[in-house]
Amino acid sequence: MAADLYWQVSGSGPDLVLVHGWGMNGAVWQQTEQRLAQHFTVHVVDLPGYGHSAHLHADSLEAIARLLILKAPRQAIWVGWSLGGLVATHMALHHSDYVAKLVTVASSPKFAAERPWRGIQPQVLSAFTDQLVEDFHATIERFMALQAMGSPSARQDVKTLKQAVLSRPTPNPDSLLAGLQMLADVDLREQLAHISVPLLRLYGRLDGLVPVKVAHDLAQVVPHSQQYIFTESSHAPFMTEFDAFCQQLVAFGGPK
Repeated sequence: MAADLYWQVSGSGPDLVLVHGWGMNGAVWQQTEQRLAQHFTVHVVDLPGYGHSAHLHADSLEAIARLLILKAPRQAIWVGWSLGGLVATHMALHHSDYVAKLVTVASSPKFAAERPWRGIQPQVLSAFTDQLVEDFHATIERFMALQAMGSPSARQDVKTLKQAVLSRPTPNPDSLLAGLQMLADVDLREQLAHISVPLLRLYGRLDGLVPVKVAHDLAQVVPHSQQYIFTESSHAPFMTEFDAFCQQLVAFGGPK
């Protein structure tokens, strides 16, 4: 059993999987899970290296996917936040029998900036990597502050994120480093055009990590996808604009 990822399942209806971001764990979805469980069978996972899966480690998207498919429901709606968006996109591309619909939240097929592509400056990612080795608690806190920056409820958002992360075991430093490496290196822009399932892309207008310009750039790459921009949110729209976020998911994923 110890080789399995930690999953939490609640509700009834179509299967929906929630995938958290870097440095976090499934507890960040607590409020979202409770609301969506009225419409879906909600599956919340702790990715390898995080939360109750901290004893596991995976250093690539495919290694993460191989652990996910051991317990993941087939033909589900996958909702991936931030780094979790890369994981969910990889699932849609390479394990498509598991994914009926895909939702990416404050995510990008390529997180690192590379002109003219907007994103996180590579030196910011490498600084996080250096800092992580020295003091990973402080680094994760800094990242939480960065995620909430610009949001009108930034202080509350950081508090909620921190409570969620601290409610479960500390992340595995190797997995944190591997996750930063993925944020620095992965580029799924060309592959994105091959996604065959319905795709909804959700963004925060004030997001400093995934600039809103990414939404407009991707509208050209995946013209058949839908997108929605939360005007008051930065990197965590499911906290800042909770009701509107849940409405988007129910409208996109609910039974017709």
